[in-house]
Amino acid sequence: MQSGPTAPSAPSTPSTPVHSTADGNALHLYVDAQFASPYAMSVFVALREKQLPCTLHTIDLDLGHQHDPAYARRSLTARVPMLCHGTLTLSESSAITEYLDEVFPGVSLYPQEPVARARARQVQAWLRSDLMAIREERNTQVVFYGVKKAALSARARGAAQRLFQFADELLPTGADSLFGGWCIADVDLALMLNRLALHGDPVPPRLQAYAQTQWQRPSVQAWLMQSRPALLP
Repeated sequence: MQSGPTAPSAPSTPSTPVHSTADGNALHLYVDAQFASPYAMSVFVALREKQLPCTLHTIDLDLGHQHDPAYARRSLTARVPMLCHGTLTLSESSAITEYLDEVFPGVSLYPQEPVARARARQVQAWLRSDLMAIREERNTQVVFYGVKKAALSARARGAAQRLFQFADELLPTGADSLFGGWCIADVDLALMLNRLALHGDPVPPRLQAYAQTQWQRPSVQAWLMQSRPALLP
Protein backbone atom coordinates (compact mmCIF):
# COMPACT_ATOMS: atom_id res chain seq x y z
CA MET A 1 0.00 0.00 0.00
CA GLN A 2 1.13 3.55 -0.57
CA SER A 3 2.76 5.19 2.40
CA GLY A 4 2.13 8.63 3.81
CA PRO A 5 1.08 11.43 1.51
CA THR A 6 2.42 9.99 -1.74
CA ALA A 7 0.27 10.61 -4.77
CA PRO A 8 -2.45 8.04 -5.48
CA SER A 9 -2.39 5.97 -8.63
CA ALA A 10 -4.16 7.36 -11.67
CA PRO A 11 -7.95 7.13 -11.62
CA SER A 12 -9.51 4.19 -13.40
CA THR A 13 -11.28 5.19 -16.60
CA PRO A 14 -13.48 3.25 -19.00
CA SER A 15 -10.37 2.20 -20.97
CA THR A 16 -8.41 1.04 -17.89
CA PRO A 17 -8.62 -2.64 -16.88
CA VAL A 18 -10.26 -3.09 -13.51
CA HIS A 19 -7.66 -5.63 -12.44
CA SER A 20 -4.51 -6.65 -14.23
CA THR A 21 -1.50 -8.11 -12.42
CA ALA A 22 1.04 -10.87 -12.86
CA ASP A 23 0.56 -11.81 -9.22
CA GLY A 24 -2.84 -13.45 -8.93
CA ASN A 25 -2.85 -13.03 -5.15
CA ALA A 26 -2.02 -9.32 -5.11
CA LEU A 27 -4.46 -7.03 -3.36
CA HIS A 28 -5.99 -4.10 -5.25
CA LEU A 29 -8.22 -1.54 -3.54
CA TYR A 30 -10.47 0.83 -5.48
CA VAL A 31 -11.46 4.01 -3.64
CA ASP A 32 -12.97 7.35 -4.57
CA ALA A 33 -10.66 9.90 -6.19
CA GLN A 34 -11.54 12.46 -3.51
CA PHE A 35 -10.53 10.12 -0.66
CA ALA A 36 -13.72 11.20 1.08
CA SER A 37 -15.67 7.94 1.29
CA PRO A 38 -15.93 6.80 4.92
CA TYR A 39 -16.34 3.25 3.69
CA ALA A 40 -13.22 3.36 1.54
CA MET A 41 -11.39 4.81 4.54
CA SER A 42 -12.52 1.88 6.70
CA VAL A 43 -11.04 -0.67 4.30
CA PHE A 44 -7.87 1.36 3.75
CA VAL A 45 -7.34 1.51 7.53
CA ALA A 46 -8.00 -2.24 7.83
CA LEU A 47 -5.32 -3.02 5.25
CA ARG A 48 -2.87 -0.71 7.02
CA GLU A 49 -3.58 -2.26 10.39
CA LYS A 50 -2.94 -5.73 8.99
CA GLN A 51 0.17 -4.45 7.18
CA LEU A 52 -1.06 -5.90 3.90
CA PRO A 53 0.60 -4.44 0.78
CA CYS A 54 -1.93 -3.33 -1.76
CA THR A 55 -2.15 -1.31 -4.95
CA LEU A 56 -4.47 1.66 -4.61
CA HIS A 57 -6.66 2.78 -7.52
CA THR A 58 -9.02 5.73 -7.64
CA ILE A 59 -12.45 5.99 -9.22
CA ASP A 60 -13.81 9.48 -9.92
CA LEU A 61 -17.35 9.38 -8.58
CA ASP A 62 -18.02 12.96 -9.71
CA LEU A 63 -17.45 11.84 -13.30
CA GLY A 64 -19.51 8.68 -12.83
CA HIS A 65 -16.65 6.25 -13.47
CA GLN A 66 -18.17 3.82 -10.94
CA HIS A 67 -20.84 3.13 -13.56
CA ASP A 68 -18.33 2.14 -16.23
CA PRO A 69 -19.52 -1.34 -17.30
CA ALA A 70 -16.18 -3.03 -16.55
CA TYR A 71 -16.11 -1.64 -13.01
CA ALA A 72 -19.81 -2.04 -12.28
CA ARG A 73 -19.76 -5.66 -13.45
CA ARG A 74 -16.87 -6.58 -11.15
CA SER A 75 -18.10 -4.67 -8.10
CA LEU A 76 -21.75 -5.76 -8.53
CA THR A 77 -22.86 -2.58 -6.73
CA ALA A 78 -21.11 0.12 -8.83
CA ARG A 79 -19.76 1.64 -5.64
CA VAL A 80 -16.50 2.07 -3.77
CA PRO A 81 -14.64 0.57 -2.11
CA MET A 82 -13.93 -2.59 -4.06
CA LEU A 83 -11.23 -5.11 -3.19
CA CYS A 84 -9.67 -7.42 -5.78
CA HIS A 85 -7.85 -10.49 -4.47
CA GLY A 86 -7.10 -13.18 -7.01
CA THR A 87 -10.36 -13.98 -8.76
CA LEU A 88 -12.41 -12.35 -6.01
CA THR A 89 -13.84 -8.86 -6.49
CA LEU A 90 -15.71 -7.73 -3.41
CA SER A 91 -17.56 -4.52 -2.60
CA GLU A 92 -19.28 -3.25 0.58
CA SER A 93 -16.79 -2.18 3.21
CA SER A 94 -17.84 -4.32 6.17
CA ALA A 95 -17.91 -7.41 3.95
CA ILE A 96 -14.36 -6.56 2.86
CA THR A 97 -13.04 -6.00 6.37
CA GLU A 98 -14.59 -9.24 7.60
CA TYR A 99 -13.01 -11.06 4.67
CA LEU A 100 -9.59 -9.56 5.40
CA ASP A 101 -9.87 -10.55 9.04
CA GLU A 102 -10.79 -14.14 8.22
CA VAL A 103 -8.23 -14.69 5.45
CA PHE A 104 -5.13 -12.85 6.62
CA PRO A 105 -3.11 -13.09 9.86
CA GLY A 106 -1.94 -10.10 11.86
CA VAL A 107 -3.83 -7.55 13.91
CA SER A 108 -7.45 -8.59 14.50
CA LEU A 109 -9.91 -6.17 12.98
CA TYR A 110 -12.77 -7.49 15.12
CA PRO A 111 -12.93 -8.66 18.73
CA GLN A 112 -12.26 -12.35 19.25
CA GLU A 113 -14.98 -12.85 21.85
CA PRO A 114 -18.23 -13.72 20.01
CA VAL A 115 -20.55 -11.27 21.79
CA ALA A 116 -18.15 -8.35 21.35
CA ARG A 117 -17.54 -9.36 17.73
CA ALA A 118 -21.27 -9.38 17.06
CA ARG A 119 -21.60 -5.99 18.76
CA ALA A 120 -18.82 -4.53 16.59
CA ARG A 121 -20.67 -5.74 13.51
CA GLN A 122 -23.84 -4.15 14.90
CA VAL A 123 -22.01 -0.82 15.24
CA GLN A 124 -20.90 -1.00 11.61
CA ALA A 125 -24.33 -1.99 10.31
CA TRP A 126 -26.12 0.75 12.25
CA LEU A 127 -23.73 3.49 11.17
CA ARG A 128 -24.23 2.46 7.54
CA SER A 129 -28.01 2.28 7.68
CA ASP A 130 -29.13 5.07 10.03
CA LEU A 131 -28.32 8.69 10.93
CA MET A 132 -29.04 9.87 7.41
CA ALA A 133 -29.67 13.42 8.58
CA ILE A 134 -26.13 13.66 9.95
CA ARG A 135 -24.69 12.08 6.81
CA GLU A 136 -26.57 14.62 4.67
CA GLU A 137 -25.94 17.77 6.72
CA ARG A 138 -22.42 16.89 7.80
CA ASN A 139 -21.15 15.00 4.77
CA THR A 140 -17.54 13.93 4.55
CA GLN A 141 -16.55 17.16 2.82
CA VAL A 142 -16.75 18.52 6.37
CA VAL A 143 -14.34 15.86 7.61
CA PHE A 144 -11.79 15.75 4.79
CA TYR A 145 -12.08 19.23 3.23
CA GLY A 146 -13.07 21.38 6.20
CA VAL A 147 -16.26 22.60 4.51
CA LYS A 148 -18.64 24.59 6.71
CA LYS A 149 -22.37 23.95 6.60
CA ALA A 150 -25.52 25.55 7.98
CA ALA A 151 -26.68 24.86 11.52
CA LEU A 152 -28.10 21.39 12.09
CA SER A 153 -31.80 20.90 11.49
CA ALA A 154 -34.05 19.57 14.24
CA ARG A 155 -33.96 16.20 12.48
CA ALA A 156 -30.16 16.14 12.50
CA ARG A 157 -30.00 17.26 16.14
CA GLY A 158 -32.27 14.35 17.02
CA ALA A 159 -30.01 11.96 15.10
CA ALA A 160 -26.99 13.38 16.92
CA GLN A 161 -28.60 12.69 20.28
CA ARG A 162 -29.28 9.09 19.24
CA LEU A 163 -25.66 8.77 18.13
CA PHE A 164 -24.40 10.12 21.46
CA GLN A 165 -26.66 7.81 23.45
CA PHE A 166 -25.56 4.81 21.40
CA ALA A 167 -21.85 5.62 21.77
CA ASP A 168 -22.15 6.48 25.45
CA GLU A 169 -23.80 3.13 26.19
CA LEU A 170 -21.08 1.16 24.40
CA LEU A 171 -17.92 3.05 25.39
CA PRO A 172 -16.72 1.95 28.85
CA THR A 173 -15.84 4.69 31.31
CA GLY A 174 -12.25 5.84 30.84
CA ALA A 175 -11.74 3.68 27.74
CA ASP A 176 -10.41 4.79 24.37
CA SER A 177 -11.87 1.80 22.50
CA LEU A 178 -15.25 0.09 22.51
CA PHE A 179 -14.38 -3.50 23.33
CA GLY A 180 -11.22 -3.57 25.42
CA GLY A 181 -8.92 -3.10 22.45
CA TRP A 182 -8.98 -1.37 19.09
CA CYS A 183 -11.22 -2.72 16.34
CA ILE A 184 -12.36 -1.42 12.97
CA ALA A 185 -15.74 -0.39 14.43
CA ASP A 186 -13.88 2.21 16.51
CA VAL A 187 -12.73 3.95 13.34
CA ASP A 188 -16.23 3.91 11.86
CA LEU A 189 -17.81 5.30 15.04
CA ALA A 190 -15.10 7.94 15.42
CA LEU A 191 -15.70 9.14 11.88
CA MET A 192 -19.41 9.58 12.52
CA LEU A 193 -18.69 11.54 15.70
CA ASN A 194 -16.11 13.62 13.86
CA ARG A 195 -18.65 14.69 11.26
CA LEU A 196 -19.97 16.81 14.13
CA ALA A 197 -16.88 17.45 16.25
CA LEU A 198 -14.67 18.63 13.39
CA HIS A 199 -17.40 21.01 12.27
CA GLY A 200 -17.62 22.54 15.73
CA ASP A 201 -21.01 21.08 16.63
CA PRO A 202 -21.46 20.16 20.31
CA VAL A 203 -20.25 16.63 21.15
CA PRO A 204 -20.04 15.24 24.70
CA PRO A 205 -16.43 15.70 25.90
CA ARG A 206 -15.65 12.03 26.50
CA LEU A 207 -16.97 11.07 23.07
CA GLN A 208 -15.02 13.88 21.46
CA ALA A 209 -11.85 12.69 23.24
CA TYR A 210 -12.53 9.13 22.06
CA ALA A 211 -12.93 10.28 18.45
CA GLN A 212 -9.76 12.37 18.65
CA THR A 213 -7.80 9.39 19.99
CA GLN A 214 -8.98 7.18 17.13
CA TRP A 215 -8.11 9.93 14.65
CA GLN A 216 -4.45 9.80 15.73
CA ARG A 217 -3.88 6.19 14.75
CA PRO A 218 -1.15 6.00 12.05
CA SER A 219 -3.47 4.05 9.76
CA VAL A 220 -6.09 6.80 9.97
CA GLN A 221 -3.49 9.53 9.55
CA ALA A 222 -2.26 7.83 6.37
CA TRP A 223 -5.75 8.23 4.89
CA LEU A 224 -6.01 11.84 6.05
CA MET A 225 -2.68 12.65 4.39
CA GLN A 226 -3.74 11.50 0.93
CA SER A 227 -3.60 14.16 -1.78
CA ARG A 228 -7.14 15.30 -2.56
CA PRO A 229 -8.29 17.15 -5.67
CA ALA A 230 -10.10 20.46 -5.28
CA LEU A 231 -13.84 20.23 -4.83
CA LEU A 232 -15.91 20.91 -7.92
CA PRO A 233 -17.81 24.21 -7.76
